[in-house]
Amino acid sequence: MKHQFPVTLNTNPKAKPSPVGLPFGTYFTDHMFIMDYNQEEGWHNGRIVPYAPIQLDPAAIVLHYGQEMFEGLKAYKTPEDRVQLFRPYMNAKRTNNTNDRLCIPQIDEELYVDAIKALVEVDQEWIPEGEGTALYIRPFIFGDEPYLGVRQSMTYKFMVILSPVGPYFVNGLQPTKMYVEDVYVRAVKGGTGEAKCGGNYAAALKAQEIAHEKGYEQILWLDGIEQKYIEEIGAANAFFVIGDEVVTSELNGSILPGITRNSIIALCKEKGYKVSERKISIDELVDAYHAGQLKEMFASGTAAIVSPVGQLEYKGEKMVINNFEIGPVAKEMYDTIYGIQTGKIEDFMNWTVPVASEDEE
Repeated sequence: MKHQFPVTLNTNPKAKPSPVGLPFGTYFTDHMFIMDYNQEEGWHNGRIVPYAPIQLDPAAIVLHYGQEMFEGLKAYKTPEDRVQLFRPYMNAKRTNNTNDRLCIPQIDEELYVDAIKALVEVDQEWIPEGEGTALYIRPFIFGDEPYLGVRQSMTYKFMVILSPVGPYFVNGLQPTKMYVEDVYVRAVKGGTGEAKCGGNYAAALKAQEIAHEKGYEQILWLDGIEQKYIEEIGAANAFFVIGDEVVTSELNGSILPGITRNSIIALCKEKGYKVSERKISIDELVDAYHAGQLKEMFASGTAAIVSPVGQLEYKGEKMVINNFEIGPVAKEMYDTIYGIQTGKIEDFMNWTVPVASEDEE
């Protein structure tokens, strides 16, 4: 690694959870990474310290104006005990795209990835070794200057925390039920929809709560202007198999450019599927269902990788997709990506990055 960071080891390490039935985002490892920013020194003082609460001024800009961003990726251990990351430089690039939108200072991408590598290396014994498990990595940046005027912060914290996780959805690859949201909207072009920031998710909680009350695990968002075109699935991108075509919504400024989305598109093309990134209306999807052409629907994202959808409700109609079973495209995408991530199949796409270089090992 180009960048090195001092490490203060935790003298009171926690017990590691069992990988069996491991919930998502509940447990946290023994250490965390912190780096500071000010205008005079830029990003500086990166260090690994014991995981603990942080001190924050009550007037910190993040608490009042929400100037923050976050990312999500995972670390895996291969059968040869090699620890590796999946496409971390795409997370670094997307971080800087979000930073630009939110007036947060840019961060060197090599520094960003090295910080993640260093922390994962310290806490690599926390990587669970069970089917569907991984070490979830949460990098985030927030403005911590105490100031109540409406402007960007002059100081920031860049932090990384780690969490051993099981499948995002309790039932794993069992198809989920989804509700099409046609009252609330998630984002509009020109807003922050393509940025990875907490405000997008906070604004979505109300619609998600209503969907849960109706018995649905997730919601399918429509565009914020006409509520006609399909955008995202909750915290994931949406894919459909219509006839012989794999379709996902085009990136239009209000949709998050998912890394798993990008990976699925690349894999589908590599394997010879017809793939389209285009506008798709909810009416087209309903028509395809009635015509027997909607073969599969699935969500894609870092947390779940691939999550098949077995039922979709729109305006009172409950559409059962693929007999409420996972389809062949979704299964192939999951098996291939998870296989590459865990080193169980060859990384023919050159996507994985080792945490330690060969000379360090």
